[in-house]
Amino acid sequence: MDIHDNARTTHHSRMLMVDRLASGWTVAAVAQAQGISPRTVRKWRDRHTVEGEAGLADRSSRPHHSPRRLATPIEAEIVALRRQRLTSPAIARQLHWPVSTVGHVLRRAGLGRLSKLDPRPTVVRYQRETPGELIHIDIKKLGRIDGIGHRITGDRTGQSSKRGTGWEYVDVAVDDASRLAYTELLPTERKESAVPFTTRAIAWFAKHGVIVERIMTDNGSAYKSFAFRDLLAERGIKHKRTRPYTPRTNGKAERFIQTSLREWAYARAFESSATRHAAMLPWIAGYNSDRPHSALGGRSPIKWITDWNAITTTPPDTSDAKPGFVAVDGVKSRAATAAGGLGLTPATATQAQSAIGGDNLLGTDI
Repeated sequence: MDIHDNARTTHHSRMLMVDRLASGWTVAAVAQAQGISPRTVRKWRDRHTVEGEAGLADRSSRPHHSPRRLATPIEAEIVALRRQRLTSPAIARQLHWPVSTVGHVLRRAGLGRLSKLDPRPTVVRYQRETPGELIHIDIKKLGRIDGIGHRITGDRTGQSSKRGTGWEYVDVAVDDASRLAYTELLPTERKESAVPFTTRAIAWFAKHGVIVERIMTDNGSAYKSFAFRDLLAERGIKHKRTRPYTPRTNGKAERFIQTSLREWAYARAFESSATRHAAMLPWIAGYNSDRPHSALGGRSPIKWITDWNAITTTPPDTSDAKPGFVAVDGVKSRAATAAGGLGLTPATATQAQSAIGGDNLLGTDI
């Protein structure tokens, strides 16, 4: 039940009225004690008498009868035209009804906005099983800082003369499976910055045991450049692009950017871009090593990778290993023995002379 700020009666106070009347209080006494009119007391008393406690709930303010409401077939015709993506004024002109009337009908039907005609896409969530199987890369544009702004200080003095401070760009790379993240603050979003960043990110992931197999980016010019294409081709990495105008496809990077803005970039007032940059390094280190992630079962990315390596790295299976043989002079190889014979090769004159005496081809005294 929605209660406005000045409401004198609630479900509890209405029950209190009924209880006081039942205990012998007069209508006038109850009205004076609760600061309401005797008419209101009698109204709730009568409703409780007829309907019980359910009668003390608020009723809908909708009228029981609306004689001037449009007929159902006309409303259906308005809705049908709306589903053809006509605007309210266009429907009103075609059916010769006021725009306000058409608007009321469409709002009742839940079609007040044209966007309501399009069903919401099904949310498809995915997570790769192997670290490095997919790396999400994205860029976030941040304004440079040359002092705490008026939004915090409230002082607009000299604001007009401080325009054009410029921008800097946070490049992020996030592993889909482990959420391990690598970030850099760069001066541009062009290929001259994006390609070297990707090179360093690949090397950084490799240092942590994550071998990059695929990289997903948006359709920015830096990621469509020949330099970026050649970099990935040289390393045998597959490039996947997001669907145009669909940033949720690259959701891991988008979500990481939201987290970084909330916990680092906008977490406090920085006096300069340099201090913000310096604060990024310890934050990203804590993000990877200490910060728990609900998607990882409350573990940090580094802990998840450690656990994953412990599970997937097993000692080699030697149960079916073939025995090894060492070559000995005068003894046939295993393949030759399988073809038949005693496994001996013809002895040379030197080999035939036994230290004990006589011919000793089999190694026994004669």
